[in-house]
Amino acid sequence: MQLRRDESVPANVLVIDQAAVAARSGRAGRERLEFTIVDTTAFEAAAATGTGKTVIVDGVVAKIVGIAAREVPGVFALGGGAGRALGAIREAISGTDPSQGVSITVDETRVAVDISLVVEYPHELQKVADEVRAAITTAIHTIVGMQVTAVDVTVKDVHYAATPADEPETPAVQE
Repeated sequence: MQLRRDESVPANVLVIDQAAVAARSGRAGRERLEFTIVDTTAFEAAAATGTGKTVIVDGVVAKIVGIAAREVPGVFALGGGAGRALGAIREAISGTDPSQGVSITVDETRVAVDISLVVEYPHELQKVADEVRAAITTAIHTIVGMQVTAVDVTVKDVHYAATPADEPETPAVQE
């Protein structure tokens, strides 16, 4: 995940440059995502002064987890077979669900994450899982401002994309 400061946006906005991530991972994509950074001292100040409170819905945290995981090279999809089938229907109706395959448990200022994913062949499964864990931890800490207690990664499947060059152009004809 490429995190950088962009002078054209406010100081508390984090820009994820998906074009750079796509170039590194070999995926096409030119979206620019912006996330507002949550300063944890603001939570404490609001509580102390009575000026209000900020509530971050669990679904938002799950969505951030899904986005961070998808940015890791080698991650083909999130969720298992049944979840992906349901997700395909949901995607056709309303667009991509970045929190598919993600389960979180939130406790005040801490988050535990369970994530299921499909890894592209021939990526190293342990390496992809470690990179997913690191990306999720960084995203939750940076964007949400919460501590991560655990990130449990389950590899549900391996995706092997057979290229057209692997298949014969025309079937053999016997005479």
